[in-house]
Amino acid sequence: MAEPLHNDPPPPEPASPPRVAVGRRWFTIRSEVPKWQTVLASIICIAVCFSLWWWVTRGAAEERIVSALALPSPAETFNKFDELWSQRALSRNVVTTLKRVVSGFALAVGVGVPLGVLAGCFPRIAALLAPLIIFGRNIPLAALIPLTFFFFGIQELQKTMFIFIACVAFVIADSATSVKDVGGRYIDTAYTLGANRRHVILKVLVPLAMPSIFNSLRLLFGLAFGYIMLAELIKFGSEEGGLGHHINVSQKRGPREHIYLIVLIIPVIALMIDRTLFWIQRQLFPYRYGGAGMLNRLVRFQLHMWDDFKRLFWTPVLPPEFVKASASESESTSKPS
Repeated sequence: MAEPLHNDPPPPEPASPPRVAVGRRWFTIRSEVPKWQTVLASIICIAVCFSLWWWVTRGAAEERIVSALALPSPAETFNKFDELWSQRALSRNVVTTLKRVVSGFALAVGVGVPLGVLAGCFPRIAALLAPLIIFGRNIPLAALIPLTFFFFGIQELQKTMFIFIACVAFVIADSATSVKDVGGRYIDTAYTLGANRRHVILKVLVPLAMPSIFNSLRLLFGLAFGYIMLAELIKFGSEEGGLGHHINVSQKRGPREHIYLIVLIIPVIALMIDRTLFWIQRQLFPYRYGGAGMLNRLVRFQLHMWDDFKRLFWTPVLPPEFVKASASESESTSKPS
């Protein structure tokens, strides 16, 4: 006998998500923003700024809202770019400024990151460095310029040391904070597995804190790029002046358009450097910032090769507690049940 057919009602359609007003969607706290909206908002901001610049400088010089001596129009400014490039050697001075920033900031990283790691690991070292960090983060940087002349002369060393002194306190503080933010459970787990103090610092704390340290260094590099303008205000002899020196020269001798061109060029260069460093950051730490992880795999491969090379000449000695625990575990598993 055939079974009766059951006419089950169709499943209900899923309810459509509630419609959100456009204004509320734009001002939702910490909402996800599509990439195209981010780019569009940036373009709108730049367009508004340039439109405002054009509006206050439109018309004849005597009819403008802002005097032509104080603010030239966008067309007048960009028409002077060829003169800045050829007569003022823009490209050579950009390279000079970048070289000074990189050398001073690299020295600050080489000194500040190890001290910051030690300060983050040992509270007594943090207390010892606290006065220097507070002093370095709050000193007026303009006061450092004559002092660096007294101690380091008037050559390139003075500009490098100026960037170093201006940045090293921030590097130490941010590195120590990144190490302190590592959870204590990782330290407890490492000690449980038999790690000593050196292993905990080098194998646990530093790798876990390195994504935050690198991100902080990327942001601080922009700060160093702004500080170099102060160091380059004074030029001696036949050395390259840099972008800061050309701003000072254009202020005194003109043309004023060069000041605005350099002010526009500096953020473009800083943005290119920041995006390059962010790409490196994503490749080094894909588990934190996304990315393909190409540089992460390369670094791990080199570290594994270094560990294999060390084992050829040195065999690590395990702690006695770990050896006893391993022996007792092996004995218990070898006994017949």
